[in-house]
Amino acid sequence: MAKGVSVPYSHVDCSLRALAGQAEGFGHFTVGGHHGAIYHVTTLSDDGPGSLRFGCRKKEPLWIVFEVSGTIELRSHLSVSSYKTIDGRGQRIKLTGMGLRLKECEHVIICNLEFEGGRGHDVDAIQIKPNSKHIWIDRCSLKDYADGLIDITKESTNVTISRCHFSNHDKTILIGGDASNCGDRCMRVTIHHCFFDGTRQRHPRVRFAKVHLYNNYTRDWGIYAVCASVESQIYSQCNIYEAGQKKVAFKYLTEKAADKEEECTGCIISEGDLFLDGTKSGLLEPAATSSPFHPNEYYQIWTVVPATNELKHVLQHCTGWQDVPRPPGL
Repeated sequence: MAKGVSVPYSHVDCSLRALAGQAEGFGHFTVGGHHGAIYHVTTLSDDGPGSLRFGCRKKEPLWIVFEVSGTIELRSHLSVSSYKTIDGRGQRIKLTGMGLRLKECEHVIICNLEFEGGRGHDVDAIQIKPNSKHIWIDRCSLKDYADGLIDITKESTNVTISRCHFSNHDKTILIGGDASNCGDRCMRVTIHHCFFDGTRQRHPRVRFAKVHLYNNYTRDWGIYAVCASVESQIYSQCNIYEAGQKKVAFKYLTEKAADKEEECTGCIISEGDLFLDGTKSGLLEPAATSSPFHPNEYYQIWTVVPATNELKHVLQHCTGWQDVPRPPGL
């Protein structure tokens, strides 16, 4: 790690359940399966006793760990029920074929997994909808899915995405799927210490929601880095934007909310961001009628450092799946 640059969560690998309740940002109350038994995944099969799917469908809280490494070929969306931690530390697990679906659930932690090669209509690596809340996605590697890598829509909220590596993909993160769904005004998402590695767009694209981005590194996008649309509020803090051929980082789109007469765009506030290699921010002044949020209206503490080349180096090496042992614990 570069001298002088700190990243959060250095303490969560000291014991198995130390992850619970430790997310920064909007997902900070997420406990996952903290109060449940340990469920051991002992097979790479799509279903059946000892499989990941078998554990995720159980209704009681569970802390799910893996006794095997390898690829799980999902034949259908894998639905995750409430109060689950899917903890990939200590093994190398790749999910492919389909993805995880978090539908009307709460308190789910997804940690240290790989997602690659999902195919089919509406197949995202992680799909969070509808009405899900208290979700934390940490230290995952995601690439090459048919649709999105992470979609958060239909009034799902209180989500944190941290220390993830996104690559080889087009539509990366969508927050708010449709201008007709005005209920998405409740949505709040934090994305921090992530590496968007040449992905084409949506880092993220936002409708309606309040989104806090900090200490992320986005490089060589194909269309834009961050997009604000109808009524969205994005607070971009100490991120690194390094363009390739497309030089403008921030994009604005106008859409009409279903309960409004006029089209409108979103708002982006940029504080301490670093724009490298000729990158142009594309930043627009907020409309006089808008009132951009500040993260400290919702939480008081988060780990943010200045956007520097040191931070860039750290994020290139410390995001995504990591070869770390499973911590001790029951």
